[in-house]
Amino acid sequence: MTPMTAHLMPTRPTEHTRHDERRTVTLPARLMWTDQRGTTRFASVVARNVSEYGVYVECQSAVSIPMYRLVQFQLEREAREGELPEALRRGRVLSAVYRISSATAAGAPQGFALRLMVEPRRSAVPAAARATA
Repeated sequence: MTPMTAHLMPTRPTEHTRHDERRTVTLPARLMWTDQRGTTRFASVVARNVSEYGVYVECQSAVSIPMYRLVQFQLEREAREGELPEALRRGRVLSAVYRISSATAAGAPQGFALRLMVEPRRSAVPAAARATA
């Protein structure tokens, strides 16, 4: 690597940078979205992991949901108990598709990574510690 290309290489911190931990789960859920023709679509999915701001779901049947599509994500009622983020316990959550994993010939199902469109938690900062302009 030359000094000219060193600045082009992405740097990755060596420490864990995830704000909230993912929790591995296997919970039944539903997705609802509107396709490009305006038709409302539904899919039964299984949530595989959750965090405060995201969820990864797998779908046994192939569905066509494009990247960045807004979808409604909802855990089935009986699955909303236990240690889950508050937004998921309340019911339907507006979410954006930000990664799509295709089904494989080996049998791995199609998957979608969803970003939950919820207000981020803010840490309490004393008024004296805030910067003023």
